[in-house]
Amino acid sequence: DRDTARDFITLVHRCCDVCRRFPVPVIARIDGYALGGGLALAAACDLRVASDRARFGMPEVRIGIPSVVEAALLPRLIGASRARNLVLTADMIGADTALAWGLVDAVVSPDRLDAEVERFAALIVAGGPHAIRLQKALSLDWEDAPSASAAIARGIEVFVDSFATDEPRRMTGAARAAMLARRKAP
Repeated sequence: DRDTARDFITLVHRCCDVCRRFPVPVIARIDGYALGGGLALAAACDLRVASDRARFGMPEVRIGIPSVVEAALLPRLIGASRARNLVLTADMIGADTALAWGLVDAVVSPDRLDAEVERFAALIVAGGPHAIRLQKALSLDWEDAPSASAAIARGIEVFVDSFATDEPRRMTGAARAAMLARRKAP
């Protein structure tokens, strides 16, 4: 009701925002329905992996309320027109459509869902921990930057910050050694 609405929706936002602003990447694993707040939470994650039985939608208008809080992330993920389609019609889309729209990063059978999430996690873990944290922060900065020029300028600062540790030197050396080992292999 009107007396509790602000506290309720603020709590929903805080849950989503924790995932969005978490200092390391967050992967949403979606197997089933991601509706309303569930889709908002998925949109707040860095990557989204769905089973082919997943369904997505923003049905709030059918119960007399608008889609709010992290639903605001949808236009950047899927485009303004598709986001309006979801929030105005309350129609649901399947996993294949979500993939085609860019709402999810991968769609697999339910029995492969955990393996696909692990694949994405392994790709992330292969990066330098300091670089991954910087990239996550920079990605958020890009979203809030007032212009492309401001985003590029922020990127220059983050690039310089990446040399605050010896991670670039260590990882470049390890990558070079791996490349030479592959060349020497029969």
